[in-house]
Amino acid sequence: MADERRIPDANDDLGGSGESIAVVGMACRFPGADDLSAFWNLLQDGRSAITEGVPGSGTGRIGELFQDSGVQNDACRFAGFIDGIDQFDASFFRISPVEAQLLDPQQRLMLETSWQALEDAGIDADQLKGSRAGVYAGISNNDYRGLILTDSATAEAAVSLYSVSGTSFNTAIGRVAFALGLQGPALAVDTACSSSLAAVHLAVSGLQRGEADLALAGGVHVILSARLFELRGNAGMLAPDGRCKTFDAGADGYVRGEGCGILVLKRLSDAEADGDRIWGVIRGTALNQDGAGTGLTVPNGEAQEQVIAEALSRAGTSPFEVDYVEAHGTGTPVGDPIELTAAAAAYCLERDADQPLFIGSVKTNVGHLEPAAGVAGLIKVMLSMKQQTIPKHLNFQEPNPVIDWDRLPLRVTAESTPWPRHKDRMPIAGVSGFGWSGTNAHIIVEACGDLDTGPAGPGEQRWPEGPARLIPLPSAEDAAVVSEGAVPVQRPARLLPLSGKSPQARKELAGSYLRWLDERSDEPAGPHSELLADMSWTAAVGRSHFSHRAGVVFQDAESLRRELSELVDSSDEAPRSSGAGNDKVAFVYTGQGSQWVGMGERLYESEPVARAVLDRCDELFREAEGASLLAVMFGRPDAEGDLDDPAWTQPAIYSLQCALTALWSSLGVDPGAVVGHSLGEIAAAHTAGVLSLADGLRLAVGRGALMSALDEPGAMAGVFAPLAEVETAVARQCAASGDPRLSVAADNGAHLMVSGPVSDVDAVLAGFESEGVQVRRLEKSAGYHSAMVDPILDGVEAIVSELT
Repeated sequence: MADERRIPDANDDLGGSGESIAVVGMACRFPGADDLSAFWNLLQDGRSAITEGVPGSGTGRIGELFQDSGVQNDACRFAGFIDGIDQFDASFFRISPVEAQLLDPQQRLMLETSWQALEDAGIDADQLKGSRAGVYAGISNNDYRGLILTDSATAEAAVSLYSVSGTSFNTAIGRVAFALGLQGPALAVDTACSSSLAAVHLAVSGLQRGEADLALAGGVHVILSARLFELRGNAGMLAPDGRCKTFDAGADGYVRGEGCGILVLKRLSDAEADGDRIWGVIRGTALNQDGAGTGLTVPNGEAQEQVIAEALSRAGTSPFEVDYVEAHGTGTPVGDPIELTAAAAAYCLERDADQPLFIGSVKTNVGHLEPAAGVAGLIKVMLSMKQQTIPKHLNFQEPNPVIDWDRLPLRVTAESTPWPRHKDRMPIAGVSGFGWSGTNAHIIVEACGDLDTGPAGPGEQRWPEGPARLIPLPSAEDAAVVSEGAVPVQRPARLLPLSGKSPQARKELAGSYLRWLDERSDEPAGPHSELLADMSWTAAVGRSHFSHRAGVVFQDAESLRRELSELVDSSDEAPRSSGAGNDKVAFVYTGQGSQWVGMGERLYESEPVARAVLDRCDELFREAEGASLLAVMFGRPDAEGDLDDPAWTQPAIYSLQCALTALWSSLGVDPGAVVGHSLGEIAAAHTAGVLSLADGLRLAVGRGALMSALDEPGAMAGVFAPLAEVETAVARQCAASGDPRLSVAADNGAHLMVSGPVSDVDAVLAGFESEGVQVRRLEKSAGYHSAMVDPILDGVEAIVSELT
């Protein structure tokens, strides 16, 4: 029967396409690059991270892997290795030393890189506990299990549960979910070289179906087995000269590499609603299988063309709109022509010769990372889009003669190439991953953001701080007057919170910020630097905070550098600004008497979060009282009240306390406990979740109005004398006047407060003053915390009865 399969196009509805997915965070450990910034520098410089070792030398990873120099294939001298693979901060992830010894380095890399990806996304990992966040990762090789079972130093310890849980594919992914407390899907994916892109495809599908609300997706691979290395070399799979010559006439195999790459994914609508920085947008993904063909490991060009077409269809993207393809590109004589032919068939049928499809492969830089290869290419693409540059594809000297280069509008980026710009759309790229298992994956990714603002540095945050505007106070003449040319007040100083699980970790973090500053030494970093503002905000709300802490207050880059240097050079025994072990915060809310005209005005002008709360309270107050609370607070000429009048004082203090609480919360500081004195109890109750903002204001307004309307308000005063003496004086005066409403209202340690009728308070004060005792009359204060306010109790009870 004839094969009637048809390649889908962008008009086809494949079902389940769902919403586009945003990449909001990334992290990597690749050969020659411990982080995103180093990876981009490697690509931008056109460098190769492949190193040559000497088997039998005992030095370097090759020397350690191959103890005998006389039996190895020459191609086994080359690989792309990551540094410090034997290093792991086990205590950070609450892993015991015994368990850590039996933990596959792939599991260690997954834990560390996942944490770093969340930090890059500005997501506090502690806030994900119990969430529907998923983990999807490609992992194929299990070299470490063989090592610990055959090594005499670990063989005895390996007879334990740890040797199983520490070396299994499923626990490599499950361990990340366990460490972070995630309750979404956790899947280990093994489709060989396409594993990490297959994992991304599954993560995208899970987000679109609502199985997860956030996903960690990527892949991991380490090289620990000399035997498997040699088998690949003897099978002719590896390039004898240690160079992956993808698409070149001299292509004769790939070079092995290791590493880990993790993406943080969200539904695009969620990412935009959360104000996330977006690296790129995944528009469409597809998976398929080679099926029957020439051989199990021989690529199927028709299947490759099909998977690209399906990804384009799901993305709703026309083939000619794709600017660049990050090829699988292993650099083999059989695979390269098949891949180029399939890419040309899928992408180039309607493409103009003057707008060729650019193509390249990161394998020429870092080698073939096997199950982690696809995510390395995907990270490269998103960095390239942000930088508006396609890095140089290495080792391309003579185009493969099997390909009709003159006929096909394909161009290998043998030199660094500006990313094509378009007036009507963002840059778009395809990323391929083809497994020797026959499983093929392709992803369509689009740039995001304003490309006209210039390239953004890898890992650089651009978090919104809120609109730089003044919200005008309503006046009797015009409630919508906008102040022309109003400029918000800038913060004179900022706080960078630093923390670690040990003093040394905290110092290392401070050192990393110093290096971050050095990398951006040519960027504006004055007192009002957006870069430093973003940094401080992200450090506060996008990071977990540990017990060993330091707070760095700074005005500009120079003062920040100075403070960080002092912290790095300080002794661990006496860390500056440390709060080791004191990770609980309490807020105390004051009562009436703390008011002053102009309070909160500078916060209102400079802090959008505080402004939003104050605006809401002012709106509620105007609805209830028909006048502006903020006008009275700020002493505006059109103010209709007196801030010292309880009817205005109490809602004003409550509003400012709630605004300050919201501001602290926006900076990552939330109290573990709250306490309020008198009026302050209302704001404390709101912070604790007992009262809504509106109900708290309703209580403050009603309480203040009732106190303002007291026929006999009374008075309060402080007496700096022992409790027994003050109690005696109060009792004597009550007996003398026949009025029992005079009382000791509060014991403040250094002094006591007396409250009651004005004449009785005056009499008590006069008696103490005659004895030389210091006293202080509270100006414009009624006889609070005494029987003087009993007449309003029924009214307060009525208000409270209407609150939730």
